[in-house]
Amino acid sequence: MLIRFFLMLREAGVPVSLTEFLALLEALKARLASLSVHEFYFLARTVLVKDESHYDRYDRVFGAHFKGLEQAFEALSTAVLPEEWLRKQAELLLTPEERAKVEALGGFEALMDALKQRLAEQQGRHQGGNKWIGTAGRAPFGAYGYNPEGIRIGQHESRQRRAVKVWDRREFRNLDDSVEIGTRNIKLALRRLRRFAREGAAEELDLGGTIDATARNAGWLDLKLVPERHNAVKVLLFLDVGGSMDDHVRVCEELFTAARGEFKHLEYYYFHNFVYETVWKDNRRRHAERIATLELIRTYGPDYRLVFVGDATMGPYEIVQPGGSIEHWNDEPGAAWLGRLRRAYPKHAWLNPEPEDRWEYMPSIGVTRELLEGRMFPLTLGGIDRAMRALNAR
Repeated sequence: MLIRFFLMLREAGVPVSLTEFLALLEALKARLASLSVHEFYFLARTVLVKDESHYDRYDRVFGAHFKGLEQAFEALSTAVLPEEWLRKQAELLLTPEERAKVEALGGFEALMDALKQRLAEQQGRHQGGNKWIGTAGRAPFGAYGYNPEGIRIGQHESRQRRAVKVWDRREFRNLDDSVEIGTRNIKLALRRLRRFAREGAAEELDLGGTIDATARNAGWLDLKLVPERHNAVKVLLFLDVGGSMDDHVRVCEELFTAARGEFKHLEYYYFHNFVYETVWKDNRRRHAERIATLELIRTYGPDYRLVFVGDATMGPYEIVQPGGSIEHWNDEPGAAWLGRLRRAYPKHAWLNPEPEDRWEYMPSIGVTRELLEGRMFPLTLGGIDRAMRALNAR
């Protein structure tokens, strides 16, 4: 099992050596990690990974290789618990007709009031049904059930993408900016956004100037040098991560890699679903290290081009309602913060990885497009080309 894990790490580009692998086996023999997936994860990462830039690749390989083994480890290391608390009922599948019968509570405030009441009244775990907080039911609170407008509690990941809030701490990963792009098409599309300037020391041959100076010098070679040309365009990139964006990680990483290579002046930040009062640079530390959005506006001038990358797929409450954020209580709606960013950066665009023919079926996409006055483009080569032209417009 561990040999395959070692080989998968090397295939993923993590430079782990045989010596480090043997050191991990010695650490396990010395019982430096108990029968816990959590402890083994950190032990193996400490021994095998030498550079933080490879943490994301390690996480992906670890998740793929050890998926499903956590329960086995825990069963060996913990006391026996009642079976009904350990077993998750199969996900509830409803027909479209049955789903149509499940009604929303009637608004954000009503939903939050109902949750407070349930928390005060409920005395234990519940499964099925349409009222109590539990699993595999039709109530608007809980996990692995269905409700068109609810609060997700205790569920590993999104299924229906209809939650108004998620009552769990979730971990997102950073986008890898070293992904190898199969073609250079994304870079070529990004090159629509260019304004060259010569910067630095005079170290690049000025062929025209050299020919002219040599001719004026009666054929005596007179080399002329000029500073190297760089793309002087400044880009502020906001990247949506986690939740429904997990479906689009590959194309976003390709775009991120291309942007890092194409723009010398690139600043990037992460957000989840919609922009609010704070953003962050590192998804692993996003709960502890956040940057105020107002601070960014004060730091980066209006000469920056602002580009959002996200599917804009969420509950409309997250955009227009104070407290509507799925993960925290926001005093002001996301629409207010988007408005501030638009005014601070007149040249802006939104790239959406969702296919354009699906946009009309998601109300939140319509709301976002309206706030952006139509400056949303699909994350395709044609869409990127149109977005770059819009950002270049005077």
